[in-house]
Amino acid sequence: MLLRPRQETMVGNIVGALSEHDNTLAVAPTGAGKTVMLSAALGRMFKKGSLNKACVLQHRDELTTQNSATFLRMNPSLTASFFNAEAKSWRGDVGFAMVQTLTRPENRETMPVLDALIIDEAHHACADSYLRIIEQARKNNPNCKLLGVTATPMRGDKKGLRAVFDNVCDQITVGELIRSGHLVKPRTFVMNVGVQDELRQVKKTASDYDMGEVAEIMDKRPINQAVVQHWKEKAGGRQTVVFCSTLAHAEHVAATFNAEGIPTAFISGDLSDTARRTLIDDYAKGKYQVIVNVAVLTEGWDHPPTSCVVLLRPSSYKSTMIQMIGRGLRVVDSEKWPGVTKTDCIILDFGTSTLIHGNLEQTVKLEDDKKDEDKESGTATAPHKTCPDCKAEMPARIQECSLCGYEWPIAEPHVMEIDDFSMQEIQILQTSHFLWCDPFHTDNTLVAVGFKAWATVLISPRGFWQAVGGVTGSKQVHSLASGDKSVCLSAANDWLNLHETEDSAHKTRRWLYEQATPKQLQYLPPQYQHDYSLTRYEASALMTLKFNQRAIKQAVGAL
Repeated sequence: MLLRPRQETMVGNIVGALSEHDNTLAVAPTGAGKTVMLSAALGRMFKKGSLNKACVLQHRDELTTQNSATFLRMNPSLTASFFNAEAKSWRGDVGFAMVQTLTRPENRETMPVLDALIIDEAHHACADSYLRIIEQARKNNPNCKLLGVTATPMRGDKKGLRAVFDNVCDQITVGELIRSGHLVKPRTFVMNVGVQDELRQVKKTASDYDMGEVAEIMDKRPINQAVVQHWKEKAGGRQTVVFCSTLAHAEHVAATFNAEGIPTAFISGDLSDTARRTLIDDYAKGKYQVIVNVAVLTEGWDHPPTSCVVLLRPSSYKSTMIQMIGRGLRVVDSEKWPGVTKTDCIILDFGTSTLIHGNLEQTVKLEDDKKDEDKESGTATAPHKTCPDCKAEMPARIQECSLCGYEWPIAEPHVMEIDDFSMQEIQILQTSHFLWCDPFHTDNTLVAVGFKAWATVLISPRGFWQAVGGVTGSKQVHSLASGDKSVCLSAANDWLNLHETEDSAHKTRRWLYEQATPKQLQYLPPQYQHDYSLTRYEASALMTLKFNQRAIKQAVGAL
């Protein structure tokens, strides 16, 4: 398996930093392949002999299985074991452990001498449970290396990570991944339904804005109805995740969607694990078009076909906003979700988060954020307005008169589309390990061929770019992606990287550019059999398309 060029750079930086320091932090958003990179870094350190035993620490059960599978695929000569509620073994070269299990005193005492401790979602590293494990690892081996990987290093409580990490070896940004086609671009709309000024006055608590106060402003029947109507106009055909301020607010929003005939699920932390998993599975299967929550789906949940995120609450912390919006930025694997084409993600912000925080990039700071909080004016009088029907004085934020039931009309929203990313096309073809050619010279088909696999990116009859790939010697063709050209090229490159090795046909090999052989030409269609300008590689690409023509058409037709 080959790493993407940007992954290769980060892995090198991780290994280099840990050779100089006893710790380092690597920052990379969803879609960057954090598990692939940490697995590759560990593999290189084991190969160099600088590691004999390591532990990868996670806080969710599903990550233990996912991370170990990726690690073993990257490092087939190494072994893995598990330390969680079901199994407690340190036999593997690398132990994959649950923090909730390992932090218990009786379990910490069983920890072997570790040469490296890796913390997934490292923004949690300053929590007491993690610190106890780090302390035990360093007690057993003062030279234990510490690697943290995270997408959002800036914690919501503004507590820095300096207590654990004193350097950042590398940071991959959201913008990089969007430009390289590994995330879709966000199209963000700020929807002003007349309450932005009130939302700006909401008090902050120790952890975030006062969500009870936010709900008093946002959870009004006219506003909930306006949210659904604007969603219909901008994103009515999309699977959508909605983030609300309180459970009651989420329940009312879900009810409003359902009343409009839009199948909507309401998920809360109060549900049992089984009930919550059932609702999420039903949403993934398409039974629901919209899923509404408060904070359950902020971190650690992804359903790539989701292509709309609705923010019905402000966020005082940029990391929270990034996590919420990130739920909709993943690209779609066309083989897992046939028929789904995703070219972007629509963000409907009915709060003020995107106005406050702007883009989706974070400047990494390891120190505590000591910036003074906004001062509250406890003596200020809340603005009022007069009901036109009963003349009662009501707080300005009220949308429905509590005495006579009069509903103030919702002002037409001021819609502002935000695009903070410089969407310059990154030179994917130049950074690819493989030579991509345009065999028909039509600008609508690109092909790359390796020793073990091949891939093509082409425009389908529906007008979208689509990527398909196959393995040499197999007649099966796999659907890889559908949508923007950059997304399809990235998916095709990843397919080749998965199957090829350093010994594969890289684009720098001299023979690729030599003249096609007579034997190759005789297998080509008549119009190419006397084209002596064809290179060996172009002829190989044309032969691949010819031999797989029927399967490619079937795969493209299924998308």
